[in-house]
Amino acid sequence: MKEFASEIERLAEKVLDLLCENLGLEQGYLKRAFAGSRGPTFGTKVSSYPPCPRPDMVDGLRAHTDAGGVILLFQDDQVSGLQLLKDGAWVEVPPMRHAIVVNIGDQLEVITNGRYKSVMHRVLTRPDGNRMSIASFYNPGADAIIFPAPALVGAADAAERNEGEEGTAVYPRFVFEDYMNLYVRHKFEAKEPRFKAMKADAAPIATA
Repeated sequence: MKEFASEIERLAEKVLDLLCENLGLEQGYLKRAFAGSRGPTFGTKVSSYPPCPRPDMVDGLRAHTDAGGVILLFQDDQVSGLQLLKDGAWVEVPPMRHAIVVNIGDQLEVITNGRYKSVMHRVLTRPDGNRMSIASFYNPGADAIIFPAPALVGAADAAERNEGEEGTAVYPRFVFEDYMNLYVRHKFEAKEPRFKAMKADAAPIATA
């Protein structure tokens, strides 16, 4: 498991570099944004969803977005259950052998100023078959200061503003640990009120 986690952590950093390339950001920008004073945090969780005789009455995992950065998921290659919300409809993510599902968390939505959105997802129970999954979370360090990348703030509305005007940050600036303290109380609710709450509670943050 240690070897597995180490390889997945390296893969997560490669994914972040690919996102940087796609966004036009300097290589390594997202990893540095996650660093804080002690570097990013990484963890792996193994989940088991046993058969449920009444799947109409029991959720495997209620709908939510992930709080952190990038999530790499090995899901069961035989038993389905994972769904994501797209255009107002739930879409099944089918089992696929040797595939890794990449999910975007709330912090990447903030840093990319909304260019990438965190994904609402859920897990349904099944009447037959035991579903297993291994999810690995590459998240910011607790004291990392999260805010929209300046390069993306400037690019977001360039076509809509007059020359000389500054771009607009759609999301607030906050410390990741403060967001997590809010998230644990409101995980299974919409993300937008969480962002608004962080903006309302925003105070000057030292960056030196």
